[in-house]
Amino acid sequence: MLEQSPEQLQQLVAPIALYPDALVAQVLAASTYPTEIVEADRWMQQHSNLKGEQLAQAVDQTSWDPSVKALTQFPSVLANMDKDLSWASALGDAYVNQQQAVLDAVQTMRKRAQQAGNLKTTAQETVATQGQTVVIQPANPEVVYVPTYDPWIVYGPPLAVYPGWIAFPGLYAVGPGISFGVGFGVGLFAGFGWGWHHWGADWRGRTIIYNHNTYISHSRTFIDRNHFYRGGSGFRGGPAFHGGPAFHGGPAFHGGRPAVAQGFHGPAAAHVQPGTRSGAFSGFDHGGVTRTFSARGQSSVAHAGHGGGFHGGGHR
Repeated sequence: MLEQSPEQLQQLVAPIALYPDALVAQVLAASTYPTEIVEADRWMQQHSNLKGEQLAQAVDQTSWDPSVKALTQFPSVLANMDKDLSWASALGDAYVNQQQAVLDAVQTMRKRAQQAGNLKTTAQETVATQGQTVVIQPANPEVVYVPTYDPWIVYGPPLAVYPGWIAFPGLYAVGPGISFGVGFGVGLFAGFGWGWHHWGADWRGRTIIYNHNTYISHSRTFIDRNHFYRGGSGFRGGPAFHGGPAFHGGPAFHGGRPAVAQGFHGPAAAHVQPGTRSGAFSGFDHGGVTRTFSARGQSSVAHAGHGGGFHGGGHR
């Protein structure tokens, strides 16, 4: 997959650019683990009875990446990434290979939303301009509201809709402006190392911050082509890769050489070990992971709550 232009990256980040800084960080980090996104969303559907501290304790026992664990605080955001997996995996590929450009694209879109009169401080969140940087933070650090908006028109002149995009009910609105539904309490997750307050964005350095340090992804789903094609392993020395086991908690890929090593040109079979609960992947296609399901068929989308809230939902 060729390097994406600023315009393509702006289209790619449009659905999340107006989220609070820490949530943007969590989404970008988790997008490098598409199989774990699938696994975690299925797990959330199967454990919809767990709430608050019980949910946090159960999630903490999984071996998912901290970013994926963090998104269980926002089930509608996690479910949307699962539903729009091609978009989410393309976002992960872009973050691995064009990290600084992706963070720049987020800032560009925030400024456009401000200029359009749609991004401003509300009772739910504060919007502050610090030099050339637009920072978005929850008004109450213990309650996070996920903004509801139409990502293709909220920025002023309409954007082309991302190919295959499916708007998750309750998370994305039709029409101009930004609204908010029910806030997500993050206080019960604060005692865990992957909780809300451990995440942020370093806009000057144009990187994600986790536990006061630059976030390092150990996913091997995407190759840092900038280093791979210089004769390196593709997993060392890059801005987001330093080796490590692949797919913590997600189904492991094995057999054959994955298409990611060739820049996502053409599909290649990516086999999933038997016994996993997540959907099986049929391969990679132009930077996005193409997903197929076994006899269970397509997963049902869990019922969306108010303002992107998520109230479980069965796996059909």
